[in-house]
Amino acid sequence: MSVIDAINIASYEADRFVTSSVPRSRRDALQNESLFHMPLIALTIMLLGKGSAKPRVDEIGMFVGMCFEQSLSTFKGSSQELGWSANLRIRTVRALTFLETAEFVNVNKNTYRLETTPAGRKFLNKLTEENTKLCLFLLTAQRAYRNMCKERAGEAKLHEI
Repeated sequence: MSVIDAINIASYEADRFVTSSVPRSRRDALQNESLFHMPLIALTIMLLGKGSAKPRVDEIGMFVGMCFEQSLSTFKGSSQELGWSANLRIRTVRALTFLETAEFVNVNKNTYRLETTPAGRKFLNKLTEENTKLCLFLLTAQRAYRNMCKERAGEAKLHEI
């Protein structure tokens, strides 16, 4: 799959994102199979590595699931724990492999933390400048990840006391 194909698939799937509060009975809401599309997962992984708090490689699947839960209205208040989904973790590994091969992310061999490359940052910046539902999702997921990192830092300080 080329990068252009990934963009086209993600843009097509973006029409099905539900980022605001809607009844759960809607048929166009994000369903299980569309949730696990690799382009969406790959974009989310690049987004995690773009921030100042770089996730460890073994935490990426959990963070992707938590970002989905907090960014997509169909999962807000849900009893589902996407961070523990085996299907999501398998596809996250595949997406990470694709991103490393395409040189959009690197895994620091010393710290095992994910880093988005300059090419990946340029790609994400281009997507977040557009006024699309995909852009809205990416910005919402970025904010959700930042909030999770701040929450974890706050909890760590509380445990030190």
